[in-house]
Amino acid sequence: MERTTTSPDEVIAGMPDEIRADVTALDRLIQDVMRGHERVLWEGVFWGGSRQRIIGYGRHRSVRRSGPAVEWFIVGLARQKAYLSLYVNATEGGAYIVKRYAARLGKVKVGSANVTFKRVADIDLDVMREMVERARNLSGDPQM
Repeated sequence: MERTTTSPDEVIAGMPDEIRADVTALDRLIQDVMRGHERVLWEGVFWGGSRQRIIGYGRHRSVRRSGPAVEWFIVGLARQKAYLSLYVNATEGGAYIVKRYAARLGKVKVGSANVTFKRVADIDLDVMREMVERARNLSGDPQM
């Protein structure tokens, strides 16, 4: 995956009507919380080999067990075929914070650092906001 110069607004505008309103609402909420952090589109082949477009908010330097550190986003939002994905690349106490919020997020599936759900109505937006705020606070300097 690589940062691109494609506008996230352009990508959202090109989404089907039935999903655009949900993505717009989530994007606005995340932008509000991540004010002062960059918002860019990441595109390319994601883990598992699928091609993705992810709106990334903020900058995060991920240290890997094998290989060099990589630049990534703090929070990411993506539209998949059948659901929406929220990626939260923040850890606390050696674990991704997504796990700490899992039981309170609503009708979602939680992975290591991601949350998937079908509609914005399925996720508790107040808890999501709290989680994104925590991720922002754990990230440090907005400009890295």
